[in-house]
Amino acid sequence: MHFRPTRHRLAKRLGLLLFPLLAAWIAGLIWFAAQIPDNEETSTTANDAIVVLTGGSERLGEGVRLLAEGQGKKLFVSGVYRGVDVRALLRLSQDAPEELACCITLGYEADDTRGNARETAAWIAEEGYSSLRLVTAAYHMPRSLLLFRRAMPDVAILPHPVFPEGFRREDWWLRPRSAWLLINEYSKFLVAVAVNHIRDI
Repeated sequence: MHFRPTRHRLAKRLGLLLFPLLAAWIAGLIWFAAQIPDNEETSTTANDAIVVLTGGSERLGEGVRLLAEGQGKKLFVSGVYRGVDVRALLRLSQDAPEELACCITLGYEADDTRGNARETAAWIAEEGYSSLRLVTAAYHMPRSLLLFRRAMPDVAILPHPVFPEGFRREDWWLRPRSAWLLINEYSKFLVAVAVNHIRDI
């Protein structure tokens, strides 16, 4: 006799709790989307190093181009599969001069973005560098910067986003693939923020 009213009250209380959480999550998603770069205008200031995070061929091509233009002394590619060497990577990048091979270092230890940050921090310290240009996908940039600045607080990090064809920032909510990429990356960003907060406690 009292089961239905009780269940109804519980459902109502749950709804009152979940609604503000959902509203906050949506507001955060909109904010996160606004943080993603939407154009290719980047500084031409040279840095000590260029760092490319694996995950798309356009990232590597852009990193090699920046190295050829003298935007960094060396190029570090983080998260490379074991067995892949520099010359194999250069073959993936169109018109990449062979002479650049001497200035490219590959990192094989990272299997996620936090690992990229740790691996890059160790390499930067070994080289004695104090600045880097970070090359990764635009939607991946907010989380990458969060983790890289955490790992290297004394290193100047210049974001250099690339724009994969499968992602559209300006109307992401109308495109299922873009929406999925954004929501997935936002979720990972929230986890990264939470982990950093816990480590600071």
